[in-house]
Amino acid sequence: MFSLNKSIKIILFILIAVLALTNIISGPIALLSGFIFTFLWGNPFPKESKTTINWLLKISVIGLGFGMQLQKTIETGKEGFALTFFSIVLTLCLGVYLSKILKINKSIAYLISGGTAICGGSAIAAISSVIKAKEKEISIALGVVFFLNAVAIFVFPAVGHSLHLSQHEFGLWSAIAIHDTSSVVGASMAYGQEALDLAITVKLARALWIIPVSIISMYIFKSKNEKIKIPWFILGFIIAILLNSYFNLPSFLVETIPSFSKSLLVLTLFLVGAGLSVQSIKESGFKPILLGSVLWIVISIGSLLFIILM
Repeated sequence: MFSLNKSIKIILFILIAVLALTNIISGPIALLSGFIFTFLWGNPFPKESKTTINWLLKISVIGLGFGMQLQKTIETGKEGFALTFFSIVLTLCLGVYLSKILKINKSIAYLISGGTAICGGSAIAAISSVIKAKEKEISIALGVVFFLNAVAIFVFPAVGHSLHLSQHEFGLWSAIAIHDTSSVVGASMAYGQEALDLAITVKLARALWIIPVSIISMYIFKSKNEKIKIPWFILGFIIAILLNSYFNLPSFLVETIPSFSKSLLVLTLFLVGAGLSVQSIKESGFKPILLGSVLWIVISIGSLLFIILM
């Protein structure tokens, strides 16, 4: 390991970001590059990266909608509904049960379970606001989920290819079993276009479960009059699909916007990787990581078997 002065560090960080944006490097490599960079020299823009990730992900998801058709999207959403529902119920119930066995803080366990069941960091942010979780508890839950997200981007495509999963099967599996939207897109994008289209549709439908789960959480933790953070960018995604389905949009828009959105997602994955650190993983602790890993393995294997057999 060698040190870099601040200017060189910033230039190198921006250079890798440009490589990610221009698709010279793939999503998984972008995420790994971000992690290695932070491990060696630290993230020169820690606060800015978090804000940028949030906005880039929303803009990218909306942009992908311009490449999709309404009828196909509805059919896809219907197909994944039952599997989504049962996976969420199973994950939350199993999470509560395991937390008692492992004797983990109730709020931390619930945040990890919610993040695994629904949509990673977005679900944790929404649920934490209604259960009044402490900053440290939120940080631990996010650390666990983001770590497993990073692993998923490399593991899922490898497993998919080894089992000869179809584009359809892999897209549905990744949407159900991977936590965060950015990682779902990263894994499915590496597998193929059909997998990506299906995965993003089912994943965003899954994200809407933030609303009922947040309401239930209010009663479990006896918190009232708390605001629920709804992922409004999903509405933008739906509007983009409607525009593409019912209006004769110029072909260059229909082709360029989704293509550029994919590039933005690769850049997002680089920033996600840059937000990970060995220290944050260590601070999460063994038991929370064990809980998150068990939940993730159960839902991954269970949903995969269901998809293959059914």
